[in-house]
Amino acid sequence: MNSSPTEAELRRRVAELLVVRASGHLEDRQRRYPRWELTNADLQRLLEQGVGGVILLGGSAAELRQRTHQLQAWAPQPLLLCADVEEGVGQRFEGASWLVPPLALGRLHQKRPSVALALAERYGRCTGDQARRCGLNWVLGPVCDVNNNPANPVINVRAWGEDPETAGLLAAAFQAGLHLAGVLGCAKHFPGHGDTSSDSHLDLPVLPHNRERLDAIELPPFQRLIAAGIDAVMTAHLLLPELDPQQPATLSGAVLTDLLRRDLGFDGLVVTDALVMEAIAARHGAAEAAVLAFAAGADLILMPADASAAIDGLVEALRSGRIPIQRLEDAIRRRRSALTRVSPGDESEGPLVTAADLALEEQLVESSLIRLSAREISPAAGINLIRVDGVLPCPPLDSSAPAITQPLAHGFRPVLIHGQGVSPWQDQPGSPLALERLGDGPVLLQLFLRGNPFRGDRDSREPWGAAVLQLQRLKRLAGLLIYGSPYLWEELQPLLNSTIPALYSPGQMPLAQRLALGQLLPESAAGFRADFTD
Repeated sequence: MNSSPTEAELRRRVAELLVVRASGHLEDRQRRYPRWELTNADLQRLLEQGVGGVILLGGSAAELRQRTHQLQAWAPQPLLLCADVEEGVGQRFEGASWLVPPLALGRLHQKRPSVALALAERYGRCTGDQARRCGLNWVLGPVCDVNNNPANPVINVRAWGEDPETAGLLAAAFQAGLHLAGVLGCAKHFPGHGDTSSDSHLDLPVLPHNRERLDAIELPPFQRLIAAGIDAVMTAHLLLPELDPQQPATLSGAVLTDLLRRDLGFDGLVVTDALVMEAIAARHGAAEAAVLAFAAGADLILMPADASAAIDGLVEALRSGRIPIQRLEDAIRRRRSALTRVSPGDESEGPLVTAADLALEEQLVESSLIRLSAREISPAAGINLIRVDGVLPCPPLDSSAPAITQPLAHGFRPVLIHGQGVSPWQDQPGSPLALERLGDGPVLLQLFLRGNPFRGDRDSREPWGAAVLQLQRLKRLAGLLIYGSPYLWEELQPLLNSTIPALYSPGQMPLAQRLALGQLLPESAAGFRADFTD
């Protein structure tokens, strides 16, 4: 590049460093999150102008194959095509493998380390192979946060471990699997989002630790991944006042340039977390946020609130000398170097999910189930009370989900509780559950609760411990299943009578429901089912 590029040349080179959000669906009317997912007209315009990356969410794996071809056809250069598929491609795209959350293997590692490490690598290989065959070349994982704070509302089961050694070893094994599959990986969220009690999607968390503490807990997993040749590191939207009292890590030169680049020696891609998240968007406009992040040391700008404004702001900052032109050259070099390490997509017409993938899905679920009592749940005309921390229908739960259909076959009528539904709680102090609203009979309690972005700590405030004690006191608790957070299980398990059938599953997907309920429900309830449905 010459020392004085034209305006058009500069804009195109700046645009190369943006990663914008798109639906995995083909049609605009299918977008689930139109606030963030660009229309096809805007996508085509931006890609033709040189925007170099797209992050996708939603749709089926089959649609994703078509979508990635469509996006690449609109672009005059190779694109970075990525997704947050931390738990397998099926976590975001129907029809692919949806695997148990990483923390399930973190817990397994404490008991059977060699088995957990082998499974983590297979997990990465399965995710990478399916991502590549769907047209993705970049997996936004592994999570390298150490979830040493059970109150963390956003990392939780997404972490590979609750201590630095476990988190680092398993994240590195996952990354080795991605590498074998020929896709890029991304260690996140630097320098560590595990010990926070607020969600950066909603606010700006503060991590009050000094460098000595970071070296002991937060940084070792990132150091292990950097030593293993990780392709990219994603920033965290959190404030570390001991390193930079003014700016969050995403916008801090002290964190991204001094700590990550200089001290840890990382020369791969640095990508921001999504700039539309409230920790950033509530404090800076789209242009200024992009400029601050790029000046701090980020190479790629993920999900700016306004892509055109971000390009305008970066061009102006480079023209004025606020940001040296060498920063642009370095970022483009890193992006293009990463793309040379990507294997070509597999265009074969064979099944996306192989027999080995199916076996892995089942092995991961079975190895992570914890059963408390040998007793089965007795068929009865009762209530299947389900709490789900999402909008219905959601990926774990639709009308055909095993958590609904299997108990129904044994007499338990589903009653679903979610954020948009009727509250099950009494208005006045005392008994926590308003049982008169729910109905008569034994209660099978199923809780789908885990740390989820955008929910903060709202689910942790619900008095499920009091509800379990209430149901036991009334002799109405038929059984308990918890899908998701191990911390909720560890809170409720000591409250249970030893005769209550109970089980914990880190996974919330239909396979986990089927296998978990298969352990607690009798194999056949045909006679009861006939009586109940008549």
